[in-house]
Amino acid sequence: MTRGVIAWSVAFLAVLGWSAINPHDYPTWVLEVLPAVAGAAILAATRTRFPLTTLLYVLILAHCIILVVGGHYTYAEVPLGDWVRDLTGGTRNNYDKLGHFAQGFVPALVARELALRLGIFRTRGWMNVFIVGFCLGISAFYELIEWWVALASDEAADAFLGTQGYVWDTQSDMMLALIGAIVALVLLGRWHDRQISALADAPTAA
Repeated sequence: MTRGVIAWSVAFLAVLGWSAINPHDYPTWVLEVLPAVAGAAILAATRTRFPLTTLLYVLILAHCIILVVGGHYTYAEVPLGDWVRDLTGGTRNNYDKLGHFAQGFVPALVARELALRLGIFRTRGWMNVFIVGFCLGISAFYELIEWWVALASDEAADAFLGTQGYVWDTQSDMMLALIGAIVALVLLGRWHDRQISALADAPTAA
């Protein structure tokens, strides 16, 4: 096991363990951290036969931390969001918007790496169109999940949804995921290409 894997695992488990100690409520905590735990499990299962770039591992860890922190406090009550709200004179805790931006930003790089390394597309243009649509689809599906949870569980629904009375919350969430996907492709594309090339040239890890 490499030092990078150890560092990633320690950071993830430390934040996850902290978040499990007296969260806002455990039903919401489970709902919020489940995607992060599932993602970590997938990375562990594929690390040897399909290792990812360092950039992608770091971004996935950051996304997991965003989810886990939100699960501990609920997105509407994360202290960082309260601090930004008070600093800017806002009316709501917008930590959830960071999460939805990441919901587009990180999956865009995941999809991009898989598409390039597996040779799925013939042109970069069509690849980018697909990735943006794919990320928007993930965001829309997550909004459907939130709706289903709200219908099934009155107890955890408000905390999980985190709308805070904002009538356009669902639409703004999807818009931020769309923006996140586009920003990731534009800003990190060349850096990502170099890391993919370096990974292809590196010897296979045991």
